[in-house]
Amino acid sequence: MWTALWLLATLVVPALGTYESIDCPLGLQCQRALLSHNDIVLRCNLSQEAQWFHHSLHHGSPGSNITTFPNMEQLPEGHLLIRNPEPSQSGFYLCTDRSSGFTATYEIDFQDAGTLHVTHRNLSLAPLREEVLSLGSGTLVFTRWEPWQDCSRCGRVGERRRLGFCFIREAEQQAVPCGLYLGTASGLWSRRLRPELQVDACYTPCRPGAQAPLVVFSSFKFDETTESVWLTCPLGSIYRPIIWEADGVPLTWQGQLSGQDLSTMLDPSNGGRRLQVFQPAIYKCFVQQELVARFNPKADMEKLESPWKVGARPRLQPHKGKADLVLQGLKLMLLVGLALGLLGGLFKFLCPARGKWGDQVLLVK
Repeated sequence: MWTALWLLATLVVPALGTYESIDCPLGLQCQRALLSHNDIVLRCNLSQEAQWFHHSLHHGSPGSNITTFPNMEQLPEGHLLIRNPEPSQSGFYLCTDRSSGFTATYEIDFQDAGTLHVTHRNLSLAPLREEVLSLGSGTLVFTRWEPWQDCSRCGRVGERRRLGFCFIREAEQQAVPCGLYLGTASGLWSRRLRPELQVDACYTPCRPGAQAPLVVFSSFKFDETTESVWLTCPLGSIYRPIIWEADGVPLTWQGQLSGQDLSTMLDPSNGGRRLQVFQPAIYKCFVQQELVARFNPKADMEKLESPWKVGARPRLQPHKGKADLVLQGLKLMLLVGLALGLLGGLFKFLCPARGKWGDQVLLVK
């Protein structure tokens, strides 16, 4: 049942427009920095007969049709969906229409989300500083910040966040995303060449609005080896606000970065879309202040029926199947009937019926 609901959620996602999308006007070349391992849609406002091609900066190969990449899909509207993009897939993406000759060109730098530098203003964690690279005079590497996202909660204190991407600027030149500037340059490495995520406390009043189109109810069971499980928030993305709750208590970046929350771990690479949990609880995830999923822990019947440690007391074997339950019920009914029969016989022996009244009492009993 839960699997069917989860599949339904993944099927309706493209139709709901829940992916982060980028629109580039026809005839122009748009340059953007994005995060790897986070789904993205490149829009193409041409006919549905348009074709997409990709030219990688890392492989140096000519343009390839996107059908050769298993994580890329052309949507019915003609847009390009890239699932879980890799840093190596940075480069040019061209949408062409042979009939009209129009072209939309994207120059994308998928910066490595695995190197994301996360800071929180309430914890006095400092973002990365500007640095000068040894590529020539005046070559500066810095962070270009995106606008703040909406607050993760309304009516209560929440958190907001913003993404920062690595850019390089030469003297009197326009800044370029680090991956596009360096291209296939080898031998150059710096801890400064990475994206950032900054978090801050926020408060916003609640406003009446449309409810989430779909709420997924699911259950989970802990892995016996790792004693944990990963939960994924459907419709979540690093490009939009997400917040998790455990039994109604919000799980915040401040709690994780300060070391206060040890029973869960938000995955920074996807903005907390995935949550690792180590204790049973009812977990809920909210996207853009709307509930989208609830996860209930599966009951471990063996642990419920055998709460004592091995050796302390005899271990009870759990009943298996409906047949065992029926059999136990029949045994119980037989014992109750036998006890009532013995009590009835004893009552007759000690208090023999006298006349009509005694017969009526026995009949009612």
